[in-house]
Amino acid sequence: MAKLYLVPTPIGNLGDITLRALEVLKMVDLVAAEDTRQSLKLLNHFEIKKTLISYHMHNEQGKSEDLIARVRNGENIALVTDAGTPGISDPGTIMVQKCITEGIEFEVLPGATAFTTALVYSGLDTSKFLFRGFIPRENKERNELLDDIKDRTETLIFYESPYRVVDTLKILKDSLGNRSIAVCRELTKLHEEIYRGSIDECIVYFNEKVPRGEFVLVLSGKTKKEIEQEKISEWESLSIEEHIVKFIDEGFTKKEAIKKVAKDRGVPKSEIYKHSTEI
Repeated sequence: MAKLYLVPTPIGNLGDITLRALEVLKMVDLVAAEDTRQSLKLLNHFEIKKTLISYHMHNEQGKSEDLIARVRNGENIALVTDAGTPGISDPGTIMVQKCITEGIEFEVLPGATAFTTALVYSGLDTSKFLFRGFIPRENKERNELLDDIKDRTETLIFYESPYRVVDTLKILKDSLGNRSIAVCRELTKLHEEIYRGSIDECIVYFNEKVPRGEFVLVLSGKTKKEIEQEKISEWESLSIEEHIVKFIDEGFTKKEAIKKVAKDRGVPKSEIYKHSTEI
């Protein structure tokens, strides 16, 4: 039975293509490519002759129907992007959704993905992380994203273009604070560069040189120390009575509120109870 194959391609170094990816590209009847010119270079390098058709973010809806019809008619098709895994901040997700909806068999091959490479390079926490792709350009969407991630404790990962990387670093500093970050550029390529430091240090560094290549930003999440400090800031201006009422207003019982205030302030519950008798 014919099927669709989502085939990852190297993110820079052509040697990173897998043997399985090459086998599939040689076997399929057709290659749907994000940029046919870019994919032609890859196919020529490995001496693979295939018909190429364009499949990108601006024609995904229409072309997905065409690809579904071709698979139904018995054609095996490989879907590739310029670099990395289809569907990861690249065309492919819509095609997968349509295959699932219409019962079309598809296969996802493992392979190169820039954000996992950058995450390991960063030296930051890899046990939990949040990948958010490209930061939106529109202020409203960008502000919604920043508000959503500002209190996350996971390592944060973003893609960025060389034309916006310095401005994006400034936005992240203003919104999230001067956190630790790894700025990864031209991964797996000849001029690969990993710059680690604070966001401020990265802004200075990349302001002094013309940024080139594709960037991955790996940013530390909010630390437990920052969270604790913010909790203290929330109540340090309150009296003990106001602190108790604050928790009661949040839905806790008076007994629970006394316990939480005692924990916040590091004093015995009996001391807090004295201030609760009139509440």
